Amino acid sequence: MPNALNARPKRTPTQRKLLKALARLLPPACVLTDPEDLRPFECDGLSVYRRMPLAVVLPETVDQVQAIMRLAHRMGIPVVARGAGTGLSGGALPSGDGIVLSLAKFTRILRIDPPNALATVEPGVRNLAISEAAASHGLYYAPDPSSQIACTIGGNVAENAGGVHCLKYGLTVHNVLGLKVVTGEGELVSIGTGTLDSPGYDLLALMTGSEGMLAIIVEVTVRLLPRPERAQVALAAFDDIAKAGEAVGALIAGGMVPAALEMMDRLAVQAAEDFVRAGYPRDAQAILLCEVDGSNAEVSQAIMAVREVLLQSGASLVRTAVDEAERQRFWKGRKSAFPAVGRIAPDYYCMDGTIPRRELPRVLREIAALSAHYGLPVANVFHAGDGNLHPLILFDANRPGELARCEALGRDILALCVAAGGTITGEHGVGMEKIDSMCIQFQSGELRQFHAVKAALDPAGLLNPGKAVPTLHRCAEFGAMHVHRGELPHPDLDRF
Repeated sequence: MPNALNARPKRTPTQRKLLKALARLLPPACVLTDPEDLRPFECDGLSVYRRMPLAVVLPETVDQVQAIMRLAHRMGIPVVARGAGTGLSGGALPSGDGIVLSLAKFTRILRIDPPNALATVEPGVRNLAISEAAASHGLYYAPDPSSQIACTIGGNVAENAGGVHCLKYGLTVHNVLGLKVVTGEGELVSIGTGTLDSPGYDLLALMTGSEGMLAIIVEVTVRLLPRPERAQVALAAFDDIAKAGEAVGALIAGGMVPAALEMMDRLAVQAAEDFVRAGYPRDAQAILLCEVDGSNAEVSQAIMAVREVLLQSGASLVRTAVDEAERQRFWKGRKSAFPAVGRIAPDYYCMDGTIPRRELPRVLREIAALSAHYGLPVANVFHAGDGNLHPLILFDANRPGELARCEALGRDILALCVAAGGTITGEHGVGMEKIDSMCIQFQSGELRQFHAVKAALDPAGLLNPGKAVPTLHRCAEFGAMHVHRGELPHPDLDRF
């Protein structure tokens, strides 16, 4: 009896023709069609959305990528580009009638250029590997998302990833100086000049954060920075999460620009401490991690100023890492927060929204109220310095109705972010997860412009279709089912 897992789905004549053509373009090991081979590609880090693609291709050269795109364009086949699959918004969810184009084999560091402080790499290079390759020159790549040990630079560009040090050193968009991309028609295009400015329209910024909807990234040039002489981190504990939020504003208002300024609430602190033994105070309602870097003299002066502001803001404890090992433990706790929270609940949903820093205390209180309203715990872990929130909603998908309740809570948190003057995403992207929430933030005229950009660069609409930008019809349906822009879905939000 044939194994159901290995059973091939029935394919249309067009699909069979496509697969035969792909087999002529690529070596056999670079075209996956069996169900057991496709299974690892059915979702990204947001595993609640799953869909099997028609095929997965793993090209090894740019010429092969171009040939694949020409074939897909000629046959009208959707293509979803994929990096390491660590994305958290469903941006790499396959099309059931299309192919996944994996850049997993594009892992070469093409050039480290110390005099110009540049690195040119292929899109499948891991974020952390860039800094490792540049370390012998005293240089590093600044954006450092929590998944940097696994996530790839191509995916970072597609989502405009940030990280704990983005407050001082910027997001991916501030650190990318050049791209080579393959268009939906298979044309190879170079964007940017390897300098901080280029003539003409800023297509580099347009591509960064475009979520694979405009082109396939095949090469990235990033700027490198000199590694600071010294970095020092202070841990501050608070007995009230609102006080911690106010301390963030006080630090920035005092003219300080920390290298990193991160916040974790009690639930996240306890989970991280149990997981990695970072040395966090388990009884704190919230902690702040504030890092300063620079020369020895600059850091010595800045860390004392940080300590004074934190104590004046109501910190019950301020502790400075005594050595590099303790500094690394403090950051390991923060960067391990997501998997740590995963140990205390069957499932969790990682949200991503951004608000003005001044709204932190109020928005955190409202998230707590929403958590109580829906009866679902929320652990808050986020980039406090730039207001990029990552509420982690804990739930159990095996309980009837709990996933739907979790998603409703997530939508309300995003609506809260918009009402507070913020946005529905800071670095995770829209993908499939937030496509309805786009209807909350943007009006029809704005959405038409987004669609016009998509149509200009991908006129056939084959690159990552159905993601990120909703149709006006979808927003009309969403408004009828839920709320229209300007209305809020929960009475606790009326004050905004």
